[in-house]
Order: sequence, then structure tokens, then C-alpha cells
Amino acid sequence: MKPAPFDYHRPETATEAVGLLAELGDEAKVLAGGQSLIPMLALRLTAFGHLVDVGRVDGLRGIERRNGGLWIGAGTTAATVERSADVAAALPLLARATPFVGHFQIRNRGTVGGSLAHADPAAEYPAVALALDADLEALSPRGTRCIPAGAFFTGLWGTALEPDELLTGVTFPAWSGRCGFAVEEVARRHGDFAIAGAAVAVELGGDDAVRRCGIGLIGLGSTPVRAGRAEAAATGATVGDVDADEVGRLAVADLDAVPSDLHGSAAYRTRVGAVTVARAWSAAVEEARGG
Repeated sequence: MKPAPFDYHRPETATEAVGLLAELGDEAKVLAGGQSLIPMLALRLTAFGHLVDVGRVDGLRGIERRNGGLWIGAGTTAATVERSADVAAALPLLARATPFVGHFQIRNRGTVGGSLAHADPAAEYPAVALALDADLEALSPRGTRCIPAGAFFTGLWGTALEPDELLTGVTFPAWSGRCGFAVEEVARRHGDFAIAGAAVAVELGGDDAVRRCGIGLIGLGSTPVRAGRAEAAATGATVGDVDADEVGRLAVADLDAVPSDLHGSAAYRTRVGAVTVARAWSAAVEEARGG
């Protein structure tokens, strides 16, 4: 099939892009890497009268250390993240999640901002953003605002972005000290969307108490989900007293709208999710103890 007809726009700057979004309204859609949007258009799962291509806007690309964190431009490709020494050093969780993002052809074109704005609950970057308490930067004709990751994802493929807002970048806090990170997921083939998975970050104090932790779930809801109940139960406890299987059980205990399809029932996904959380927790704790 072919996409429905649309008008194509290629702004040179982010300001020009948001001006077009404001002018064109709901008929406009931002095109970044296009690795999710173009197939949906081709299958006529969605249609827009106007596509605003921001793929060549220089100000949307780059990786910079800012205020103790790492800023990544929304137009930065996953392949660039994968090759970045700064990401590997400051954001091990993001670095370890990136090889799970599709296949290398997808990572060469797909962008960080595109993945976050698409808000697919089975994608890795939204889970990492939640686990690390990332802040997302949005530009509109009214100026720039910062949206915490916890408030960004609002529904299936839905975000807190207004129709005239453009995601321009995301800042991930860089964890330091005795920290460990792990990503675990189960998919039919490497590069496929996960049936279920987890991205886990853990920081330990000198007494082996869990100082903080973040658990982002993959493929286990209608939106990207953070396992707040499991995090609360583990935080403050001595890590040796925290049972990984119990962390996994708590992580999936209160899930709503777990997907059910030909790849697995909701019950199966929930069980697999608990196992991936437990495995990721154990690996992250082992790294934190060693570091």
C-alpha cells in the first residue's frame, strides 16, 4: 500500500518547524527518522495532511554534558548514541538499551526524540527515560518548557506534547557512586519489539542500602510504565535483604491493560515481565556491589 496524499515541509530551524506546526494544526505530523511513522502511513494505519520533516535541523542533533547530566538532541540517531563514549561513560543504561532498538538499519535512521515522542510502550528508550528520571525539552511559539518523563507519556502513542510543540532534546541525569545498570528483555527475535522487558538502575550506599533505584518496564502496558511499587519497597533496604523475585513480582503486581496478542497473552507477558525485572535487578545489584 501507499500513504494517503500529504504535503511535505522541510524547515531549516526548530523555530520554523514549530511555526509550521502552529499554522497547520492537527493536520501536521513531525517526521524525524521515520522508522515508525512511515510504515504506519504506508499501511494507512494513520494519515496526515502535512508532514514536517525535522531530520536536517542541525540544532536538534548532538550529545553534550550539561549541569551534571547528559543532553541528547531529539534528532540524534540511535546509532550515534550507540557509538558515543560520553553515553557509555555517563549513561550506561541508555548505552545497554540501544542495541535492543530494532536492527542496525533502524538505528542508523531512527532518532532518540522520535522514539520518545512515538511513545510506544514496547520501545526501550521510554523505559530508560522513566527509570532515570529524564527531563524532556519541548519548543513551541510560546517558548521552551521542560516535561519530566513521568508526566510525558499519557496514553497509547500519546504524550503531553501540544500540537504546536516540538521535542528538541532530553536530559538524562548521570548517576554516580556505587551504581549498577541492566536491561533484560524477551523477544521472538533480536531486534523485534519485546514481549516483555525491563531497564533497571540501582545506586547503593556504603552500607549496601539501596539509596535509589529506577525500574522501567517494556511492553507491559498501554503506555510506558515505571514500577513505582517495587522501587518503593526496595529503596532504603539493605540490598542483601531484597529478594530479586519479590522485586519482579511487585513490579508487575498493579499493571493495567497488559497487551494480549498472538505473541503472548496478558498473563504470559506479566509472568515474563516479572522474570526480566528480577534478572535485571540481580545484574544491576551485582554491578553496583562490584563498583
